[in-house]
Amino acid sequence: MKKIIKRPRALKDVPTHYCPGCGHGIAHRLVAEVIDDLGIREKVIAVAPVGCAVIAYDYWDFDCSEAAHGRALAVATAIKRVRPENIVFTYQGDGDLAAIGANETLHAANRGENLTVIFINNAIYGMTGGQMAPTTLLGQTTVTTPDGRISQIHGYPLKISEILATLPGVKYVERVSLTSPPEIIKAKIAIKQAFKNQMDKIGFSLVEILSACPTYWGMSANDALSWMKGTMSKEFPLGRIK
Repeated sequence: MKKIIKRPRALKDVPTHYCPGCGHGIAHRLVAEVIDDLGIREKVIAVAPVGCAVIAYDYWDFDCSEAAHGRALAVATAIKRVRPENIVFTYQGDGDLAAIGANETLHAANRGENLTVIFINNAIYGMTGGQMAPTTLLGQTTVTTPDGRISQIHGYPLKISEILATLPGVKYVERVSLTSPPEIIKAKIAIKQAFKNQMDKIGFSLVEILSACPTYWGMSANDALSWMKGTMSKEFPLGRIK
């Protein structure tokens, strides 16, 4: 029988530590597939975040660096400036990129650094136990918002992609989702475009990926996907933003 699906060369054959229904595994595979497709495995350098994906380097079979919490884009900027021939990307969650790392994100984007950013938005802090994130939706219950997020107390969900799209240094921003095979294909296309932009020296590119966290949403995997389609995608509309 002909084998039509195989593990990407850029992805190690190791057991996953992610929770059932988590989107990180799919996102990791998409990144690995794109790197294989583009033939850049020997040139790519990833900067891993603090958060659930802190050990992304245990899954990817290419060069990776770890950064302190929220500093992935500062580290990536340094690597890219010292080694401009390499393809450098950060892989960050909403806590790492949009909370403690918001300053680094804003200024790296505003400088127009020729980098690729993969931004995982699951609307909650996963690794530390399910606290409210900058992207938590109004009314969404978390460990720190047991009555739901309230705008007068907690503010509104931060739409980092729309904010960054206003900056002239940012060349490409797209929001995708991992809710279905067609959406996953769109996510891969967006990720590939973000890498190609860097290869063509176009400038700062970011792909925001809506990803499920059934464990801390308190939902089954199927219910989590339905919630993403029916609720989360309304707050964070899919498609190309810039």
